[in-house]
Amino acid sequence: MPNDLSSNGENPFSQVPIEVTISVGKARPLVKDLLQLKNDSVLPLDSMVDDPVELYVGEKLIARGMLQEKEGDPDGALAVRLTEVADLKNGL
Repeated sequence: MPNDLSSNGENPFSQVPIEVTISVGKARPLVKDLLQLKNDSVLPLDSMVDDPVELYVGEKLIARGMLQEKEGDPDGALAVRLTEVADLKNGL
């Protein structure tokens, strides 16, 4: 039976990058409003700045957290402080 661990005991897939999507809210505009969008238009969301965000891998909810500015970043880049992490075997 083949060994599924690399020679150093680490799963060989642990170094593969994966895309995580952060959901900050939803909008439900009418189609006529979408057709009128242009640069500098504002699309209101159903959430507030301090509301929790959800982190997804594909369709799978993997964590929840709060948006914050990335520490030490002079440009004010965003980061997420995790407040709840899924047990990936059993769900969130």
